[in-house]
Amino acid sequence: MLEALQPIEFWHWWVFAIALVVIEIFASGFFFLWLGVAAAAVGFILLLLPETTLQAQLLIFAVISVVSVVAWQIFRRRHPVFTDHPQLNRRGEAYVGRVLTLDAPIENGVGWVRVDDSRWKVVGEDMAEGTTVRVTDADGAVLKVERA
Repeated sequence: MLEALQPIEFWHWWVFAIALVVIEIFASGFFFLWLGVAAAAVGFILLLLPETTLQAQLLIFAVISVVSVVAWQIFRRRHPVFTDHPQLNRRGEAYVGRVLTLDAPIENGVGWVRVDDSRWKVVGEDMAEGTTVRVTDADGAVLKVERA
């Protein structure tokens, strides 16, 4: 029991940093990565200054965490990633502007359309089956359409 009350050492922070990076691998989003960087930094500070209190360690961890996450967000806004496939993984948005034929009538604002090899739910004004429509927007897996 007394071992649990011993002060935290620098390598505890490094193990915590590794755990946070492993969580980042599975969670993605570059949030836990920066917390891991902060934990590693506290470990280095504790290696250099072993008399640092637990309260100071936690304060340093909190400050570095917030600063690193905010700095990453600012960097991402200033340096956006451009790609030759901007709608990759946003398939519905790739269909905006396309002209399609209704596979089922739109009744009560909801219908179906066949797009390539799949069937998509559409919303718009009521129309008969076979009507030509233009996709104006995508909301997840639902296409918003209007008469073409």
